[in-house]
Amino acid sequence: MSERYDVVVVGAGHNGLICASLLGKAGKKVLVIEANDQVGGAAVTREFADGYSVSSVAHLLYQLQREVQKDLRLKLDLATDGLGTVALSPEGNHVRLKGSEVSGVSKEDAAEYRNFCKRMMRFSDLLRTYLNKTPPRLAKDASRSDMLTLAQLGFDIRRLGKVEMREFLRLIGMNIRDEAVERFESALLRGAVCLDAVMGTHLGPRSPNTILTYLYRLAGTHGKISQPKGGMSSVTEALAHSARDNGVVIRTGMRVKRVIIDNGRAVGVETESGEVFSSRLVVSNADPKSTIMNLVGARNVETEFTHRIHHIRSKGNAAKIHLALDGLPVIEGVDKREFGDRFLIAPHDDYVERAFNHAKYGEASVKPVFEITFPSFRDASLAPTGKHVMSAIVQYVPYGLREGWSEKTRDAFQKLAIDTLADYMPDLHGRITAAELLTPKDIEDQFHISGGHWHHGELQFDQFLFTRPVGGAAQYAMPLDGLYLCGAGAHPGGGVSGAAGRNAARAILKAEKPV
Repeated sequence: MSERYDVVVVGAGHNGLICASLLGKAGKKVLVIEANDQVGGAAVTREFADGYSVSSVAHLLYQLQREVQKDLRLKLDLATDGLGTVALSPEGNHVRLKGSEVSGVSKEDAAEYRNFCKRMMRFSDLLRTYLNKTPPRLAKDASRSDMLTLAQLGFDIRRLGKVEMREFLRLIGMNIRDEAVERFESALLRGAVCLDAVMGTHLGPRSPNTILTYLYRLAGTHGKISQPKGGMSSVTEALAHSARDNGVVIRTGMRVKRVIIDNGRAVGVETESGEVFSSRLVVSNADPKSTIMNLVGARNVETEFTHRIHHIRSKGNAAKIHLALDGLPVIEGVDKREFGDRFLIAPHDDYVERAFNHAKYGEASVKPVFEITFPSFRDASLAPTGKHVMSAIVQYVPYGLREGWSEKTRDAFQKLAIDTLADYMPDLHGRITAAELLTPKDIEDQFHISGGHWHHGELQFDQFLFTRPVGGAAQYAMPLDGLYLCGAGAHPGGGVSGAAGRNAARAILKAEKPV
């Protein structure tokens, strides 16, 4: 065997790097192994056309936990900090949002939106506290610490006050559409709120739990959106730099074939090239299905557990489209200065719901919804001089397309997506010099995420908090000695948050005896 480590981390996504860095900081000898040639997982910047670069999957920063930044003394270079949002109207009567302020709506809607944001931010602060803790066990043999955490949760809910406590308990399982319709007259405002709640999920605005997913989105920086200079790679490279400073060894371009198991314990990994790395612990940043079904093997854990892992709902429903442009397109009613902001195509709540309807039957939406940015507007390093990049998340685009993903179906959806964008940007077709579409299947293949789901599993109550990834495995330790999860499939979930990686490191250091 080659050199022995205290910990081998599988995957150099942001959670893996954070977990490795904190373990290294605690004095552990840590090795991180990444299949791709670049660290960062799905939060990377790469060239997709000659001279044009883009953040491949994650393209905006709004969930990175301040505890992570504090623990690692992380300093980020932001091209812009606090993007506004423009909810596009086909007629040019756009609605603009920033923080808790909104324009382009009635005074009543503006006031109601401020009240809505105040309440949602308060509720998201409560949620954020528990996103940054190891979930308590709900079992007869729960520890004293678990019982105290549960008691604290109840106390924190009560501290909201009688009225707000009732409202929190009423809302938390509700759908976002009902709340938006009850509060706002503006269809564009309702559409924008609904889109933020369902982004990256297999949920529509009328689906239960979408208040929860909306709060989850806010539980980082209250929805304040930033664009890192140099794209998302600047964030993950900063994390890699922190890890190396803490003594972590990072190897890229090396795919793990299997977790080595000896006498019922994970004792290292073997790569596809045949290299073997022994360790006391193995920590997987890969998704739960890849970890258990592929790297560990179903035969090495109990059948009931593999059954639960197999049934995790983790089929992606969002695609990314990248366009190389010879100049900024025209958007009626949008000033050039606003191209540094975020744009949404979600004209009203029913439009978003109808877009979702197709995905229920394995079809791509014929009128998809979009989150659009022009990152090169504020960061000229991403495109040639005078040129620009468009980066857009597109929903709903199911991983399990009924016709199957082929060159034909990909080209057809790419054309439909660009045609939809052109409804709002009439000169767009003539400005495109190159295009790239990443379907959920492409995301699976290129970033090694089962189902191409950036959360590694849906964020719904049966796959959240105490039951993430599955019941009995919510505290990062898997039912195989020496094996832990630290990625988005573990509590609390996906997004460039870092909470899962930090929580996993803390749980490992608490549970494992000094090596």
